[in-house]
Amino acid sequence: MAHIVDDALDAGAIGFASSWSPTHKGDHGRPVPSRVADLNELAALLEPLHGRSRGVAALLPGGVMSHAEMFELQRHIGRPFTWTALLTFAGSDYHEQVMAEHAAARGTGVDVWPQVSCRPLVFQMNLAEPFSLNTFPNFTALMDSRVEERMAAYRDPAWRANSWEQLNSSAFSLFNVNSLSVAESPNRPDLVGRPVVELAQEQGVTPLDVILDLSLADSLATRFWSVLANDNTEGIASLLPRDDVLLGLADSGAHVSQLCDACFATDLLGNWVRERQVMSLEHAVHKLTGEPARVYGLADRGSVEIGKAADLVVFDPDTIGPGQLRRVTDFPANGERLTADTPMGMTHTLVNGVPIRIDGNPVPEGLATRPGTVLRS
Repeated sequence: MAHIVDDALDAGAIGFASSWSPTHKGDHGRPVPSRVADLNELAALLEPLHGRSRGVAALLPGGVMSHAEMFELQRHIGRPFTWTALLTFAGSDYHEQVMAEHAAARGTGVDVWPQVSCRPLVFQMNLAEPFSLNTFPNFTALMDSRVEERMAAYRDPAWRANSWEQLNSSAFSLFNVNSLSVAESPNRPDLVGRPVVELAQEQGVTPLDVILDLSLADSLATRFWSVLANDNTEGIASLLPRDDVLLGLADSGAHVSQLCDACFATDLLGNWVRERQVMSLEHAVHKLTGEPARVYGLADRGSVEIGKAADLVVFDPDTIGPGQLRRVTDFPANGERLTADTPMGMTHTLVNGVPIRIDGNPVPEGLATRPGTVLRS
């Protein structure tokens, strides 16, 4: 496996990534392979980065790897580490504690970059694919069952009672019932935007009963959304301008039917720079471009200079914003995804100097030339 990593780096891979997150499960609810690896295996797979002049390790410690262990491993490997995600929590100073620990380590030469996000961590889910509930045993057992079997379980009073007990006793969960609201409901559009807890109080049932009853009435098409974390506005504002964190956690290629934060760059420039003024426009642009290019070793891009790739976007700082998300059904087997393809204030886009969008509209002749190139060492 280490030889494969070494070969991949020779072929142009930008680094190595791994996850210990307890939410990352595969078929039958089993953990993905990286979750059962120990620290020695991770160190062995990172060893090909040692002694190279480029390459980054991207990790999701998941509460398994301590920061001290990460710092020690980074000292040995000698290449930058980045990890997701340093989230904020309302009423907590957790993010301050983490940054104090990292600042002290950085003072000794450690090169570890927490990733932070300007957007609250919001999930959309339905009970056909209850991702944020899959850490609970009853839901884990249903992950590979047929729709009919799921619906039968959801109707069963005993299963409901046991599941509600699990939800109330679990030590870890992405499920935050207090922030859960109805996002979409074909049969009850009047309930969109209503908090689940509020509906439960009105009906005299548990919040889980509300979720299950609405879902069953909609043949599991009901969607709910929840703010899971990163809901401390002051904490986010303190993290974003720092020069020892990277902007990240867009999750743009995963959980595509549940969230889409690909618009975090326009959100940063509009909501946090223009409206909240947490940093200068120039600083924000650098954090979106030059800073990650330097950390990831992309020396031919990241700033506007002669000889570098002319990948440019032109935007209006007075109107820039993320726009609305929309749901698209264009994957195999009628698979759904959320997309953020209607940003505000984005005018022109150039790839290697070739305009591919002008005044927000595609340029067919520019797109036809496929001006982008594969990034190689």
